[in-house]
Amino acid sequence: MSARPLLQLERLEMVYPNGTAALRGVDLTVRHGTVHGLLGANGAGKSTLIRILSGATRATAGRILWRGERVSWSRPAQARAAGIATLHQQIPLVGTLSVLENVFLAQPGGWRHDARALAVRLRRLMTSIGYELDMNAPVAALPIGERQMVGILQALAAEASLIVMDEPTASLAAGERRLVHRTIRRLAGEGRAVLLVSHFLDEVLALTGEITVLRDGAAVLSSATAALDEPALAAAIVGRPLRRTDARAAANEPGGHKVAEIIGLESPGRLAPCSFEVRAGEVLGIAGFLGSGRSELLHAVFGADRSARGEVRLQGRRVRRSPRAAVAAGIALVPEDRQKQALVPELPLAGNLTLAHLGRFARWGLFLRAGAETGAAVRAIARLGIRTAGAGAPVSELSGGNAQKVSIARWLCGPTRLLLLDEPTAGIDIGARAQILALMRELAAGGVAIVWVSSDLAELAAAADRILIMREGAIVAERHARETDEAELVLLASGAARGRPDVRAEAG
Repeated sequence: MSARPLLQLERLEMVYPNGTAALRGVDLTVRHGTVHGLLGANGAGKSTLIRILSGATRATAGRILWRGERVSWSRPAQARAAGIATLHQQIPLVGTLSVLENVFLAQPGGWRHDARALAVRLRRLMTSIGYELDMNAPVAALPIGERQMVGILQALAAEASLIVMDEPTASLAAGERRLVHRTIRRLAGEGRAVLLVSHFLDEVLALTGEITVLRDGAAVLSSATAALDEPALAAAIVGRPLRRTDARAAANEPGGHKVAEIIGLESPGRLAPCSFEVRAGEVLGIAGFLGSGRSELLHAVFGADRSARGEVRLQGRRVRRSPRAAVAAGIALVPEDRQKQALVPELPLAGNLTLAHLGRFARWGLFLRAGAETGAAVRAIARLGIRTAGAGAPVSELSGGNAQKVSIARWLCGPTRLLLLDEPTAGIDIGARAQILALMRELAAGGVAIVWVSSDLAELAAAADRILIMREGAIVAERHARETDEAELVLLASGAARGRPDVRAEAG
């Protein structure tokens, strides 16, 4: 292993033309054969630093030393050629191309150079990490977790000296996270370096040797990982000691009336018949690994899966099978992929917030009342603490946590009775996560019934009232959250432990 650092950032700055300082004199050193953690709240400067390293943006001041030599990349191809591969949080894959074509898209000569040889190489890569994908499947047809694995394979195929991973496990279930963890350790063991950005503090503490924390564009902590723990990291990220919030501790035992009843809901090839109830004031968690049918269940309840059969009843009345009918009845869905399925980048923040209930902001159902729309947006910004320049700001400029708040706030502009949340805390910082969990409890206290899918089983066990466990498209077990823990949920979801014989009979 070389004694000279692989990468050094010295007094790195990034000031945009409008005067916003995204980075303010950041120092960071990454060594060969190590995993270096990069932490910070949404908007702390992590994404800007990654864009500079990947060649997508030039720093306005400071130095980048690569293998001891000063460099300045003006486009991503230069950074890739130097030996840096970047796995972005929003993976730039081509949906119409296959897994094979995407993995080798940036390779010299492209995937058309020798498809047969590349297929052999991809098979070896998948074997090395213990994860198999259909290499001929179009990426657009893959769920978000599998797309994330395609991005990881793409980074591995580059054989880079430094792999920058921006939230590589944010959309993965526990089993897939372990695969990524093993891959990261293998890369470091081979002498390569990994710069790991993650909001999972336990993950960073377990994988890294050194950690840098950014806050408001500055490096406020640089330390060996062994000298740190979760409370110290959380305090550095948010700028103050973070009081642990047990979201369930403040909740009353859900004893409200039955809000929603799902009866025999099934979808060919996706869902076995599923039945359960949700009551007013209840947070019902859905646990399961990638491919278990968690997201498919929410989309079927919302009416987005037209092939689904069965009944969805809200307040005792059957809801017709369409998203329009679901919204009209009071059912809301915050999907997992907020960039593609929840937000409209062409619209400003206010337009995104009111999109689901335009009729409430239009005169005679035709003419939008701009003042009413702006007023609703201003109230939502204040209520959820959305960090933005204003109601007219482009939603595309929001950080991940703030974008997620907008996705949820959209449904607060109308009479929502059943709120379906698919991974609402994935890929957001610890402060925004606590705010969203607190908002869930506030909504539940107001009588909203919530169904919450999460890959973070420890968080699910801590914050839900009741948990349904899914495997292979079926509900296989049910637990009251106070009577279970992460370990049991993992066993139930993996099939290593047997669920109750008939959980549907006990639902509700």
